[in-house]
Amino acid sequence: MPKMKTNSSAKKRFALTGTGKIKRKHAFKRHILTKKETARKRALTKDGLVSKPDMNNVKFLLAI
Repeated sequence: MPKMKTNSSAKKRFALTGTGKIKRKHAFKRHILTKKETARKRALTKDGLVSKPDMNNVKFLLAI
């Protein structure tokens, strides 16, 4: 049986925390920032966590 491969795009986008949760970046912070409020942009800078329904899909991509 061959080894399971990690999805290359997923390993660049997600990181595992010490408690087993999966960290991610927020979307909508790349461009067209002039119309967005400062507080919103500041909130988008911080890391988020992958939601529970998506956890299994991301773990499959990361081969965890």
